[in-house]
Amino acid sequence: MTWEEAVEWLKSQPDKQYLVEAAYYDEPAAEAAKRFASGGEWREVARILTPWMPGKVLDLGAGNGISSYAFARSGCIVTALEPDHSFKVGGGAIKTLAGETKSRIEVVQGYGEELPFKDGTFDIAYGRQVLHHAEDLRAVCREAARVLRSGGGFLATREHVISRKEDLPRFLESHPLQALYGGENAFLLDEYTEAIKASGFAIDSVFGPHQSPINYFPMTKNEKEEEIRRLISRLTGSFMARIICGPAAARKGLFRLLTRVDNTPGRLYTFLARKII
Repeated sequence: MTWEEAVEWLKSQPDKQYLVEAAYYDEPAAEAAKRFASGGEWREVARILTPWMPGKVLDLGAGNGISSYAFARSGCIVTALEPDHSFKVGGGAIKTLAGETKSRIEVVQGYGEELPFKDGTFDIAYGRQVLHHAEDLRAVCREAARVLRSGGGFLATREHVISRKEDLPRFLESHPLQALYGGENAFLLDEYTEAIKASGFAIDSVFGPHQSPINYFPMTKNEKEEEIRRLISRLTGSFMARIICGPAAARKGLFRLLTRVDNTPGRLYTFLARKII
């Protein structure tokens, strides 16, 4: 199947509708985009990128345009790079969304390994679930750095991580669409960080699977915190759970610990960096 056909199959499955909505593939597309732009993931993205916003944004692998719409709604000048021209999940969908919402989004068809833009064009290079699809991870990071101005921000969100190369088959088997279109992948954490650093970036923050609402998919922040509270309650009792999960500082430490011990194949990480050369 193509990616579009795989998504359409997912949307046709009655027991997968929660996943369709969590991935913002539900219709009407404009309403899904508005829901994303009002949600916890986007609020955290906007907070992290505050030093560079509003600005000129390159949305790498923009998909159906939900992030491009959110950036445009925040006053940014947005270029959406997307290799797929589909009117359901690709460039056509972004153009339709931009027209329906009267958003300032330029759509360009292409791949991250060879960006058709001049050096220093953008203030922000952003990719939502993009790096783990790269044919050449270092080339994508290198190109992102090239088209950013000096000091520009690079945010790669929701990237699949494995602890060992031997874990990749387990992750691929667990992915709901991998068997249909075969486009998923994951890298070691060090592979991401080394590729980013080698491209002329300084990494400001690495957010693990339990350390940012960006990575909680398909849960919201409240749902994630409730899940952790129930887990701690089962292990220690409700009284200790209230103590451990109560103060913000305690929760932060707990979520850092959970990230450290989590070896789930394909868990999500987010990387924030700035161009230094």
